[in-house]
Amino acid sequence: MPEQDDHKARMQQMQDAHRRKTREASDAGRGLVLVHTGNGKGKSSSAFGVIVRALGWGQNVGVVQFIKGNWITGERRFFDTLDRVTWHTMGEGFTWDTQDRERDITAAEAAFARAREMMESGEYDLVVLDEINIALRYDYLTVEAVIDGLRARHARTGVILTGRDAPAQLCEYADLVSEMTEVKHPFQAGIKAQKGVDF
Repeated sequence: MPEQDDHKARMQQMQDAHRRKTREASDAGRGLVLVHTGNGKGKSSSAFGVIVRALGWGQNVGVVQFIKGNWITGERRFFDTLDRVTWHTMGEGFTWDTQDRERDITAAEAAFARAREMMESGEYDLVVLDEINIALRYDYLTVEAVIDGLRARHARTGVILTGRDAPAQLCEYADLVSEMTEVKHPFQAGIKAQKGVDF
């Protein structure tokens, strides 16, 4: 069957090329910077999945949540039970809750100051800056300040920055950028957020 043989040969070529790339790849020798952005759901959820992976390897993890405030989430409840993740929720809620720009800026700056301490300390393998891209979108923080903080991080520390509308300059600096795209969302059909799926 020539078609099957041709398919097998193409698959073998792809596998060989992948193995060659893997052999030639080098260790970065430093923690990577990942950006999870886009208008689709799953940016923070993906970051929390990476946290689970890091914990599985016995790594130290920290989280600084921007914007979300005192909203109770399943991921926070879960990680609190493990007592293995340093977690700071610094925002005072979504921006439309406060209607006070100066207060939002102060909260974002305090959150980023805490994040810088964690990134520079050498104590963490992974630091997640959850929803920091929202703080950047509203100019509560400058992209220059955030990139300066990333550059000053300890060599062992990888960082994940989540939130829609990540600035181009941040994406250019990052090692990996993933964009979540919304194809369909239950809210469009009038279905409200569900525990365990959305929060």
